[in-house]
Amino acid sequence: MGKGRIGQKINNNVSVSKLVNDFRTYREAMNEKLLATDNKAIKRLYSLDTLTYQDGALSSKTKEMLGLVSSMVLRCDDCVKYHLEQCFKMGVTTEEVLEIFAVANVVGGTIVIPHTRRAMEYWLELSEIE
Repeated sequence: MGKGRIGQKINNNVSVSKLVNDFRTYREAMNEKLLATDNKAIKRLYSLDTLTYQDGALSSKTKEMLGLVSSMVLRCDDCVKYHLEQCFKMGVTTEEVLEIFAVANVVGGTIVIPHTRRAMEYWLELSEIE
C-alpha cells in the first residue's frame, strides 16, 4: 500500500487502504443522508445519473470511461474516484486508464495534472486491494 496507508479489513476480509475506505464510507453515508431527505429533485437527479450510465448505444464501460475523462477535466476529485472505482469493477486495464488520463490532460490542459496524480494514486490503491 501507499506510504502512510493503514489497511483495514472489510466484509470479506479483504484489506482496503485508508484512502479507498474513507472515500467509500463517506460517499455512502452522505448519499444515505441526502436520499433520506425525500427531496424529489435530488432523488430524480440521482435516478437520472444511474440511468445515464446503463448500457445503451454505448456500453456502460464506455460511459464510465467518458465520465472519468469529464470528471478529470472538470477537476472533481470525488467524481474521479467514483468513476475510477466503476472502471475498475468493469475491467478497465491500467493501460486503458493511462490513455483516459492522456485524453483528459489534452482536453483539460496542464491544470488537470494534479488531478491526474491523485487519480493515479487512487487507481494504484484499487489495484493493490481488490
